[in-house]
Formats: sequence, C-alpha cells, structure tokens
Amino acid sequence: MADIDAVVVGAGVIGLAIARRLATAGLSTILVEGDAVVGNGTSSRNSEVIHAGLYYGATPRKRAMCIAGREHLYAYARMRGVAHRRIGKLIVAFEAAELATLSRIMDDARAAGVDDLVALTGADARALEPELRCAGALLSPSTGIIDSHGLMQALLADAEDAGAVLACRTRVSGLVPGRGGWTVMVDGEPALTATRIVNAAGLGAAALAAATEGLEHVPTLRYARGHYFTYAGRVPFTRLIYPVPVPGGLGTHLTLDLSGNARFGPDVEWIDTIDYRVDPARGDSFRAAAARIWPALDPSRIAPGYAGIRPKLGGPGDPAADFAIDGPTEHGLAGLVNLYGIESPGLTASLAIADDVALRIA
Repeated sequence: MADIDAVVVGAGVIGLAIARRLATAGLSTILVEGDAVVGNGTSSRNSEVIHAGLYYGATPRKRAMCIAGREHLYAYARMRGVAHRRIGKLIVAFEAAELATLSRIMDDARAAGVDDLVALTGADARALEPELRCAGALLSPSTGIIDSHGLMQALLADAEDAGAVLACRTRVSGLVPGRGGWTVMVDGEPALTATRIVNAAGLGAAALAAATEGLEHVPTLRYARGHYFTYAGRVPFTRLIYPVPVPGGLGTHLTLDLSGNARFGPDVEWIDTIDYRVDPARGDSFRAAAARIWPALDPSRIAPGYAGIRPKLGGPGDPAADFAIDGPTEHGLAGLVNLYGIESPGLTASLAIADDVALRIA
C-alpha cells in the first residue's frame, strides 16, 4: 500500500494549483520543491498578466485553458482577496502594414468565443492613451494584472488547509513504478511511495521525465529567456500596451504592476542553461522598442530589471507548440501526469490546468 495518495513535483503556480485541487478533493498530498521557497522560477519572473485568450489559434489547449482559467482566476482572486485589476490592454499596429495582423487577431479571437475585443482607429487609441502614436489598435477589456506572489501564497494556504504538506529543498531524482504505486527517489534513495505522481517541474519537467522508469518519448525542452527592463518614474499609460506578436513571443510590451510602475519586455533569447542574468547591453534594443510605444520617454530612465525563462517545446523558427499534459492515456503508465511546455499563458490557465490534471489522474 502506498504511503500517500499524491505527490506533486514542482511548487510553481501550476504545482501549487494542482496540489490545492487534489488536496481539496480529499487526496493526501505532498508538494515537493527543490528550491528553498515556492514559485521562485518562471512563476515569479513574468509580466503577471491575466490574459484574455488571444493569439492562440494554432494551440487549442492553450486557448481553451486560458479562456476558462481567466474567469476562474478572476473569481478566485476576488474570493481570496488576491490583489488584481482588470486593467485592459491595447494591441497596437504602429504601422499601417500591421493592421492586417490586427484583423487576423480579431477574427481568430471571435472564432474562439472571445467576443469583447474592440477595433480602434489610431485616433480612437490616442483618445484612450494620448501619448500613443499608432495606425490602429485592438482594445482587450478582459486583460488584467495580478499579484503572482499573493496568488501563490493563497494557493499554498488553501492546499495546506486541506492537509497538503510542502517539502522544500527536496529534489526528486527519479520515479519508479511498482505494483502499489510509485516510488519517489530523492537524491538517489527511495523516500516514499505514492499512488499518483504529477510532474509539474517546469524547466526541469523533461529531466524528471527522463529519470522516470518505463517512460518513453520524453520531449526536449528548449529555454527561451525573456528580459525585462524597468522604467524609473511614472508613465502616462493606464493600460497595458502590446505590439503585434513576433516569432517566439508577444513582442516587447509595456506592462504595469499594481502600483503603477512600468516595465518593458520580454524579448526572446534562446539559451542552453538556466541563467537569469540580465545583460545591461541589451538596454539599447529595449529603449528602441519602448520608444515605439512612448516616443516621449526619457531613455536614461530605462534600466535592467529581471529575466524569466520559458520552457518551450519548440525552438527558433518552429511552429507554436501547445501545452503538453500527458497522462496514462498518452504514455500508458497508471497514476502519472507529466506537464511540458507550460509557458504563457500558464499563470492565467493555472486553475483550469489543475482541473484537467485532477481528471486525468483520477
């Protein structure tokens, strides 16, 4: 007989949401995290945006989970008092040649049921954001911002209130299936057995899958580092400002935190190892991108902020990859779910992902 019902590996926002979902369903649950604290990787190194569900026409799982997760997340934040704001965003065509891309985004979003986008002329956009200079824009009123750290603390509190146990500074080195469930290896030694395992290790998910006995066809994860540069001083914008998407990401955009502070990013840099350093020399490209959004900005006020790393299932030039959530139906091993490539809009979709995993692991 297994020691426990479920072990969730990885205490980022996805692992926390899953642990909360399983524990509140009555499963004895341990949440295992290699770091000293929860959510210290991708989950706390992003734009903290609640996405509306745009852009994802080629990745139907991302889109469906983003749209479902968005309203679930807004409701959860209200219920638990997590700081957030439905601030809205503008997707901007700076040049007339980009207007066709806006039309495609609008059509694609409508087809998926995102029906609140508003097409704006350049004059309309300037009426909302007077410092903006553009040929046209889309207004997304469902886009918002959230305190990601507050969200993760709320998820952890819910999970622990339901009986879940958090084990930090604990690195799972392997998983071994057996007749009674799974043996969880820590530092090469058996630590406990569990009926169910959820691999939500983010950047380390593929490595853990490769260390899972009997598991075949482990995907290769690629690392895309995104840098953020901050702006010292107030900015004259009340909404998020995004350019049209670029290969590998959504382009260098302006986001606001809940205090009104601005940051520009992220860009896309493909790397081979996990490294969060920000090279100040990248500031010139950020100043140029920021000046498209706000021509009157003071470039001397832009400074290095932080970097995040996205776990991607494709590399440069590859088509956009969907979330991969592989359960027993996909790999044939009972009681195991692996999550790969959970990048943006993973934070927005976190509660919907947790529901999906709970069904797969049942």
